[in-house]
Amino acid sequence: MGSEGSAPVVVPRNFRLLEELERGEKGIGDGTVSYGMDDADDIYMRSWTGTIIGPPNTVHEGRIYQLKLFCDTDYPDKPPTVRFQARVNMTCVNPESGMVDPSRFPMLGNWQREHTMEDILISLKKEMSAPQNRRLHQPHEGSDDQRVDQKGATRCVIM
Repeated sequence: MGSEGSAPVVVPRNFRLLEELERGEKGIGDGTVSYGMDDADDIYMRSWTGTIIGPPNTVHEGRIYQLKLFCDTDYPDKPPTVRFQARVNMTCVNPESGMVDPSRFPMLGNWQREHTMEDILISLKKEMSAPQNRRLHQPHEGSDDQRVDQKGATRCVIM
C-alpha cells in the first residue's frame, strides 16, 4: 500500500512550539543565534526572546541584538511578529518601531508553515551581511527602546 491520497500530518501548535523550545534550549549552529521563551509561565507559549550576534566583517560585528518574537494563536500557519529591542539600521526593519517588515523580509512575507523561529533569526543574521545592510551606519549601542529621539527631534535614517 502506498501513500497516495494521504493528507500530510499537521503537527499541533503547542507540540510544534515545544519542539522549537527544546531545540532552542539545546543551542543551535555556531552559537551566534539563540532563542527561548520570554516567560516560562506563559502556557500559550506566545512570547519569545531571540539573540543574534552580529556577523563578522560588517558594521554589526561584535554587537549583540535582542529580539522579541510573538507567536499568536495562528502560529505556525502565520509568522510571528519580530521586533528588535535596540535600534538597528537594516532595510527590512522599521527604524521607529524596530519591527521587521514582512514586505521587506521574504522569510516573513512568504511564510511557510515549515519555517521556524530559528530560521527567522538565521535569515536576519544573513540579512545583516547583505550588501544593502553590511555597511549601514548603526546607532550607538545602548539605545534600547528609545524609539523617539530626545526632545522630540525627528531622526533621519539613510537606507
